Amino acid sequence: MEALYHQTNKQVHEVQSYMGRLETSDKQSVHLVENEIQARIDRIFSNLERLEILSSKEPANKRQNAKLRVDQLKYDVQHLQSALRNFQHRRYSREQQEKQREELLARTFTANDSDTTIPIDETLQFNESLQNAHRGMDDLIGSGTSILNGLRDQRMTLKGTHKKILDVANMLGLSNTVMRLIEKRAFQDKYFMIGGMLLSCMIMFLVVQYLT
Repeated sequence: MEALYHQTNKQVHEVQSYMGRLETSDKQSVHLVENEIQARIDRIFSNLERLEILSSKEPANKRQNAKLRVDQLKYDVQHLQSALRNFQHRRYSREQQEKQREELLARTFTANDSDTTIPIDETLQFNESLQNAHRGMDDLIGSGTSILNGLRDQRMTLKGTHKKILDVANMLGLSNTVMRLIEKRAFQDKYFMIGGMLLSCMIMFLVVQYLT
């Protein structure tokens, strides 16, 4: 398990470095970088499935720590997946705005052309709405990132506290029933965190639908 864990952890750091290339890539190569990052993320998720199976087979005194390490990797790669999707959404919005602007500028008119009365104001208003939606998404993404960072800090704090409780429990020889209750609480905390992430994504989606 250790070899696979270190390999997967290395892959996570490699994806983090690849994310920095997205902002500097040109239009021709950005799709290739996105595909490469997604392929690496998919491989990490595959490794995590194997790690979850292996961690469940660890000795009882090492099992809890092994699961926590796997959960931390899973949280990191989910954060990277979310960051990639946010970048793709922003890129798509920019490309749509540029396309509409180019179409408007490329259109030619004649003095007797009946189409000279096209609703330019409506087109400009629509473009402005798209820009407002884009800015709103950036604000929401920033807020979501802050929330996720806060949840991550809380998770690390709970993780340290949980480990200390387990160490004390082992020293005092607490019963298996109490140990199971502690593990159940950690399991519930993980789902609270996931629920918060899903709620944030749902709010961002609804705001985009409303603004556009």
